[in-house]
Amino acid sequence: MKTQASAPVYKGFRFPVEIISHCIWLYFRFSLSFRDIEELMGQRGIVLTYETIRQWCLKFGQTYANELKRRRPKTGDKWHLDEVYLKINGKTHSLWRAVNQEGDVLDILVQSRRNKHAAKKFFRKLLKGLQYVPRVIITDKLASYAAAKKEILSSVEHRQHKGLNNRAERSHQPTRQRERTMRRFKSPGQAQRFLSAFGPILDHFRPKRHRLTARDYRALMQDRFQMWNEVIGGKVAA
Repeated sequence: MKTQASAPVYKGFRFPVEIISHCIWLYFRFSLSFRDIEELMGQRGIVLTYETIRQWCLKFGQTYANELKRRRPKTGDKWHLDEVYLKINGKTHSLWRAVNQEGDVLDILVQSRRNKHAAKKFFRKLLKGLQYVPRVIITDKLASYAAAKKEILSSVEHRQHKGLNNRAERSHQPTRQRERTMRRFKSPGQAQRFLSAFGPILDHFRPKRHRLTARDYRALMQDRFQMWNEVIGGKVAA
């Protein structure tokens, strides 16, 4: 048995890594509130508060998500980009999202604007995080994409057609579901923090099941839980 050297630091926490990581997995994988998870853990005889779970998710959620992103295979050379409106404290914000041709979330950015400057900022964030240039980007007909693309990704093919971008539009559905569970986001910063961790963790545990046989699906999920154990620093088979 071994513990991964790159694991997050759990020193000073009263509960073991198995409980901390399990609560974080429940929160980001399923549409559960912190109080729901507090009740589930209580049923197992583990007494903790919803505020403790919230602090664990804030401290370790993004760390887990970043490590999962680092370990996943190359994300593909076709980017689908789309944006939706978020109502936060009575003000309208835009959630910019990019997914690859498999529907896996590449990155997100919550911004107050939906113009050329906002599109350029999102392109720069994608390029910095992924560190490669796509072969083609697919967007709807928002003019901001084309204007920003000329300056940031001038050599990349750009396809603009609403019907081509269903993959990106469908990727917003889990966000809408969680937004309802959370009774809307409380601030742009909270939305950015949650969704940055939520996307990679959810994608990791939701492979395209309709493309797999039952045997292949079980084997893939076993591999993904193994990777999760390595990421969280839990005990894995040597």
